[in-house]
Formats: sequence, C-alpha cells, structure tokens
Amino acid sequence: MPDVLLLALLVVAIATGWWLGRRERRRVGEASAPPALSRDYFVGLNYLLNDQQDQAIETFIGALEVNSDTVETHLALGNLFRNRSEADRALKIHQNLLARPTLTTDQSERVQLELSRDFLALGLLDRAERLLQSLLHDGQDDELRGSARRLLVDLLEREREWQAALEVALPRLTRQHDDIRRAAAHWLCELAEQERHSASPVLARRHLRQALATDPRCVRANLLLAAMEQDTGHYRQAIKLLRRVPDQDPAFTSTLLDPLAHAYRLLDDEEGLIQCLRELLEQAPSTAVITLLAETLRHHQGNDQDALALIREQLERQPSLEALHYLLTLYRRHDQAEDDERIALLERHTLSLVSAHPRHRCRRCGFAAERLHWQCPRCRSWGTIKPIDRPDGD
Repeated sequence: MPDVLLLALLVVAIATGWWLGRRERRRVGEASAPPALSRDYFVGLNYLLNDQQDQAIETFIGALEVNSDTVETHLALGNLFRNRSEADRALKIHQNLLARPTLTTDQSERVQLELSRDFLALGLLDRAERLLQSLLHDGQDDELRGSARRLLVDLLEREREWQAALEVALPRLTRQHDDIRRAAAHWLCELAEQERHSASPVLARRHLRQALATDPRCVRANLLLAAMEQDTGHYRQAIKLLRRVPDQDPAFTSTLLDPLAHAYRLLDDEEGLIQCLRELLEQAPSTAVITLLAETLRHHQGNDQDALALIREQLERQPSLEALHYLLTLYRRHDQAEDDERIALLERHTLSLVSAHPRHRCRRCGFAAERLHWQCPRCRSWGTIKPIDRPDGD
C-alpha cells in the first residue's frame, strides 16, 4: 500500500478522534471528566494497525457525521478513493455529502466540483458536463468557476467538441494564457480540417486565419493553408506560406520540406528548389535540409560530385548520424566497387542506428513518437511534440 494512502488514513484517524472528542465534550460540558472516545474510533484504529485499510476507511466514514467540521475530511477521503482508481466509492461519498442540508453554498459548490471529477473518471461525461455547466453559470467563487471551466474544456476536448470548447475558453483567451491560446488555435485547425474534408474551403480558411490571429506561432495553420493552396494549383502561394514556418518555429523546418519540394516540382522549378533549400540552410540549418539539398543537386546535375562535397562539408561543420548514412549511400552508388561490401555494411549499421531513434518528442513530458502528433497522447498538451534534429539524432 503506498505511503500516501497510509498517511491519509492516519490523518483521517486523527481527524476522527478529534471530532469525536469535541462532540463528546460538547455533550458533557467542558468542566466534566475527559470523555471516552467512540468505540468506532478504536475499531478503525485497530483495522489501520492491522493493515486493513479498506475496513478502516469504512469505519471512519461511519463514525464521522457530516457537518461543517468534517466536510474537509470527507472530501479528502473521496479524493483518495478517486486517486486509487476507485471513483465509484468517491462518488458515493460526494453524493452523500451533497445530500446534506447543512452545507454552506461554498461547500456545496466544492462538493459538486469533486462530483464532476468523479463522473469524468467514471466516463459519465453527460452528467459531468451538466454539473460543470451549472457551476460555470451559477457558481459564486471565481477560483472554483475557473476550475470548472478548465474541467469542462478538458471534457469537450475529449468529446472533440471543438466549437463548444472555444466558446467555454473564450473569456480566458483575452488574458494572454499561452497554453489556452495555443490549444484554441489547434481547435480551430481541427474545425478547418473537418471543413476541408467536407468541401467547405471558405470556412476552413476563415478558421485557419482565426487560428493564426489567436496564436501567430501556430505552424499547423500555415501548413494547412499551404496544403489548401496546393489543392487548388496555387503552388507559388503554397511555397510562400511554407517559407513562413521557420520564422514561426525553426524546429518544424523538416516538416515543411516534403510539401515544399512537391510544390517546386509541380512547377518544374528544380533550380528554385535548390535556391530555396540553400536559403533554408542558412536560416534554419538541419540534417533534413542538407540531405534534401544534396539529393536535389544530384538529380539536377546528373552526378554525385556536388552532393558529396556538400555532405562532407556539412559533416565537418556539424557531425550527424543521418548525414553520415546518406554519405555512405552516395559512396556506395559512386564508383567504389572494391569498397562496396564494407560500405554496404556501414550503411546498414548507420541505417539501423538512425531508425532506432524517434523522430518526434514532446517538449513537455518527453513522449517519443515516429510521426507528428499535434496533441501529445500522454500529457495531452497541444503543439508540444516537435521534430528531433540533433547531431546524434536524439
């Protein structure tokens, strides 16, 4: 049993003993002999000392009457159950609390907030939403309403109700909360993706412009706008939008390379692509840009000399396992017949090492993934997963 559970039970035992003693003193008067504690208290202690925590909890709950002195203890017990993944037991405690007419308005609202957390933990989203909406509109405590708003936004996100989440979060968007603004920009991108697939490009573009107004660093919005321009054959405009990405966040430079190369090739402008990649290499140097530039030079000029020179030069500046693998591939393709077997072996090993490293990582929780997720599956933060581009590939 975790230490935190034992500590919580000891606190409950102390609180129960204090409350029972206080109740008894009220009954017999302060001047009388020291009162005897309730039998339930000693039974609960006995369970606790014999490592029977569940029985101890039930006994202490039974011994504690609900009043203004014991609400905090009941709330602590409910939270303890929910943290132990026993939300059904937490729900019973909080429902029992809410049924008491002696609760103050503040206490009642706190219990409702905890009850909504129980519903969320149990997957009863409709009940949680109704309770949170009620607290949000009728709650008197600003801090509690803020907690209810955050929980409701989280719930609406889980249900993929992006427009509803925006409406709930809107009052906080004007207060410069970076996390909320970043999340809201992604909700707008989610709406735009739905509209793009349902053939509503005007609405999609409107939401993407809103996303950029909400968070000017929203890379996803520019990538989507560029994709929509490519869909309609406006390749120059797509390139212009993609070129803005490194200014928004240089970490995403590798993400724009495939659509950028595709747009230039549709324009039959390989020289333009080479010039663009050289500029990107100066603006936001990365292994992905180097290898794409080298491969483009090789195809454009029909030989490997410039590509080999570029890779060797960049490796001198900044060692990179991925660039080394590409260099070995070029060597094997080049006229190196006597060294083919050895180079092929090195090429396989470097490929194995490169493939073993994840390509994306969440900057908040460290979650690693092969593909890009706009929302981290582990910590559920928006826009925190970014491409990895280090010399060692990690």
